[in-house]
Amino acid sequence: MKRKNMSPLSVQALTPSTFHISFAAEGESQPSLLNRYGFINEKRPDIKAKQKTTGNRTVVKTGAATLTAETGRSPSLLIKDKDGKTILQGKVIPGEHGIEIDFAVNKNERFYGLGDQTRDRIEQNKTLADMWILNVATYIPIPFLISSAGYGIFVNTTIRHYWDVGKSEKNKLKIFVPGKTLDIYIFRGNNIGEIIGRYAEVTGAPALPPKWSFGLWFICRMQADVVELMSDAQKFRDGNIPCDVIGLEPGWMEKFYDYSTEKKWDDAKFPIPRYAPNGPSNFLNALKRMGYHTELWLCNDYDLTYEAERKIGGQSAAEKEHSSKPLFWQDDTEKDTHFTEPVRLDKLTKVNEPWFEHLKKFVDQGVDFFKQDGALQTCEHPDRLYGNGLTDREMHNLYPLLYVQQMHDGFRQHTGRRACCFTPNGWAGLQRYTGTWTGDTGGGPKTLVACLNLALSGHSLVTCDMDVTTKEGIHYGFLMPWAQVNSWNYFRHPWLQGDALSSLFKDYAQLRSRLIPYLYTYAHVAHTTGMPMMRPLVMEFPHDKNAANLLTEYFLGREFLVTAFAEKIYLPAGTWHDFWTGRRINGPTEFIYTPPENRGGGLFVRANSIIPFGPAKDYVGQKTDDALTLAIFLETGKNAAFTLYDDDGTTFEYEKGKFSLHKFTANFSGGDLRVDIPPKAGVEKIEAYLDEKPAAAFINGKKTEFAWSSPQNKLEIRIR
Repeated sequence: MKRKNMSPLSVQALTPSTFHISFAAEGESQPSLLNRYGFINEKRPDIKAKQKTTGNRTVVKTGAATLTAETGRSPSLLIKDKDGKTILQGKVIPGEHGIEIDFAVNKNERFYGLGDQTRDRIEQNKTLADMWILNVATYIPIPFLISSAGYGIFVNTTIRHYWDVGKSEKNKLKIFVPGKTLDIYIFRGNNIGEIIGRYAEVTGAPALPPKWSFGLWFICRMQADVVELMSDAQKFRDGNIPCDVIGLEPGWMEKFYDYSTEKKWDDAKFPIPRYAPNGPSNFLNALKRMGYHTELWLCNDYDLTYEAERKIGGQSAAEKEHSSKPLFWQDDTEKDTHFTEPVRLDKLTKVNEPWFEHLKKFVDQGVDFFKQDGALQTCEHPDRLYGNGLTDREMHNLYPLLYVQQMHDGFRQHTGRRACCFTPNGWAGLQRYTGTWTGDTGGGPKTLVACLNLALSGHSLVTCDMDVTTKEGIHYGFLMPWAQVNSWNYFRHPWLQGDALSSLFKDYAQLRSRLIPYLYTYAHVAHTTGMPMMRPLVMEFPHDKNAANLLTEYFLGREFLVTAFAEKIYLPAGTWHDFWTGRRINGPTEFIYTPPENRGGGLFVRANSIIPFGPAKDYVGQKTDDALTLAIFLETGKNAAFTLYDDDGTTFEYEKGKFSLHKFTANFSGGDLRVDIPPKAGVEKIEAYLDEKPAAAFINGKKTEFAWSSPQNKLEIRIR
């Protein structure tokens, strides 16, 4: 529905730090498809903003900022912080082919975001970005940009448009959107994390997937049959290599690359008894008893807009047209009903059936999730008219969002469990439903840049196709929010990589298993705050110029700093503990780093941190002793804290408050180490790395015996 504006420029404060600005060149604004299909949060808190219009000037004041808009012939915007300092100023320039908005840029501003549209840098100065999904070139462009000057800009559209970040004019940020309507959000924040959090308030915070999704995934060869599948599954267990997911590439289908809703298992390769399709004796149930969750590859060219319209109570263009034309019969006409229904060129789509409907039978058999491959969703459809009456101009960038939204919601409605959605494509708002991998581009340095850019665009759940043929690839591949090995056409099985790499792979797999409590906690942090799990150094050290465009390092959570694909590394200010060797390093410093022989890169712990480790398990949920070990890295005179999050790992009961939070604290001063542990946290052991040997150690105020080892300066306490 179009809405009439008294002025072509409309401004509104949505929160004290979020402004919504819309411009309609002809006095009418068309709401974005992101609004229409529920990708924009339209529920707003009741804030006390003062808004006053005098002539062509509108002033909006909140407790955090002031927006002044000139709404006359030459619309302009000016945003100042609460102290009167100018944060952002710009002007709107309507033209024959679209609307341009230009913002002034100061010489010290740095820009971040715009999604996975370049893999050459994370600092987006001098970028000309074409916001259009293309295979490999721009898997996930996101129209959201963050400035080091304390603001972020989100363009609320799905159509192809362009960002010129100081490329044509070094002192200007230009955004050009074709058409007659411009819809943007401006966020005020003191740092990148705050701005991402405000973006998440509008587009949704990252999903909280099942806990098992943070274990290792192994995707079998495309040529695999049920014997190879079960053999692969058993070899992980026999080799004590933790693994949670077994996946199948398109070879599982009877018809290779079956886009239809009639797809079936290839009976010759994956026989399932017709008299007992849902088990308990089929191979999917056997995998489940072994602790695995199963993933199937999908391709899709279904028209998802029919279901999207149904969900919002709308009616598709085709349905409107058909219902508006009553049948006409002459009295002497033969009543031949073959000619009464429209004929559709789209032979795939069942207009009255949601895409997810045909997947239910596989879920009922034991399939846990689906890999929503790029397939045709990444391709342009220049001659397609979708069921909602729109063309590829509006739909191309939107399609991957509808795909993950309908997969996420369909799985939840059918099972009552959390969905694990997985795709290489997306647009603004994808973080609310899905995780992504970096497409068919391997697991090397370029994929790391893609993940860093996505993190700086509010997306959290990322991974790559791990390169298991190098130490560096294994190191990086395991130390990501998700970890997956995709064999596809190759032999990427860990036991086929030779003794050295196989041993290294197992070590990293067991480390990752032990880190599940830590990773799951930071997945929840992302879900509640928008702050991504994988963080470029500039997010934690925004004023450090050496961190501004660092492409080979990142934080995993707050405590771990990972280095990858580089000999020369940089550690920011503070004390850092080499996790592999125990060596202490004072930053800021840059040096050549050689990891131990059986490791593929650097892993450092920020001083004054607490990290919870679980036991290494074959799979998440395995019935073992769940006792935790707390690793404490503490300087004299300092404090450390960590709040561990946990819930049942699969359902939505956490939304009802059914979860646990355990806060651990530590202090080392006056010669005493004091650690406080909640009684139900399940901690079995403490390992503390200190500057010096303490005179005494106290757990919850009670003096406790400890063991001390030098030169590691390591204290150990057994709690039970």
